[in-house]
Amino acid sequence: MIERIWSGQSKLYLLLLPLSWLYGLISGLRQLAYRLGLLRAWRSPVPVIVVGNLTAGGNGKTPVVIWLVERLLLRGFRVGVVSRGYGGKADSYPVVLDETTTTQTAGDEPVLIFQRTGVPVAVSPVRAQAVQALLAQYELDVIVTDDGLQHYALQRDVELVVVDGVRRFGNGWWLPAGPMRERAGRLRRVDAVITNGGEAKAGEIPMTLAPSLAVNLVSGEKKPATELGSVVAMAGIGHPPRFFQTLKSLGVEPKAVHGFADHQPYALDALSGLTTGEQSLLMTEKDAVKCRGFAKDNWWYLPVDANFPSEDEARLLATLANVISRRRVEV
Repeated sequence: MIERIWSGQSKLYLLLLPLSWLYGLISGLRQLAYRLGLLRAWRSPVPVIVVGNLTAGGNGKTPVVIWLVERLLLRGFRVGVVSRGYGGKADSYPVVLDETTTTQTAGDEPVLIFQRTGVPVAVSPVRAQAVQALLAQYELDVIVTDDGLQHYALQRDVELVVVDGVRRFGNGWWLPAGPMRERAGRLRRVDAVITNGGEAKAGEIPMTLAPSLAVNLVSGEKKPATELGSVVAMAGIGHPPRFFQTLKSLGVEPKAVHGFADHQPYALDALSGLTTGEQSLLMTEKDAVKCRGFAKDNWWYLPVDANFPSEDEARLLATLANVISRRRVEV
């Protein structure tokens, strides 16, 4: 129902417009307070790159963060990542992740980023505290923040916005009548717009998500998803249909699909009943980090990687490298 409302297919959004106007007013006043200096934003001693979005729901932001971290590492930069840690609840913040940190504590996306990249990761509702915690333990050249475009309490050197190229901005209204955290005009003030799927508009950087081999949660075995036999698919991400469409593009026709809420916790009893007999349960990598502790032998996940046109990738990375190097000189 919410997808129909946000996409403009349902006129029920009209009932929510007063709440959206209130959301927009509060958001606008908060931004103005930071611009006028009435609220103070903290400036990190190392450059900060924000990877965020304008809308609620999955846009492909986390694969971009992972891609960015990996490419900066290849260029010799020491990288750390900070996040709000949605879906997690720690006894105290900030939390610097290690191999024992669970998704219940830090949230699924930070754990996924930590496991994929191996770089230092910290979470806190106050992202400045997460940055400070990382810098207290590690020598870093740059901080990448997973989400946080609207977290103006932390100054940033670069803003990258990821847009769902198919859904774009729905009906264009602020939450809750529409999907917008900020209006589309905010794109004029960011450094780059990355468009995930669909058709990139002029000035935007097109991106696709390329699936890898399916990975078994228990054994680590890898094989093409088409070789898993009878498959049941599940996805607990911002937009589950994207994952199911990815499977279809690979030639995988699941016997059933199950969409769950973003950041939803899982339990063995609930998931083990999704398959019968020789069926394989195939999920996203984001789901997998929440299931490893109780996974069954027939559970698999499908990693995806962000891909860009080579010229756009080279241009963007060169710009980021210049920003990082310039801040080094200033220090």
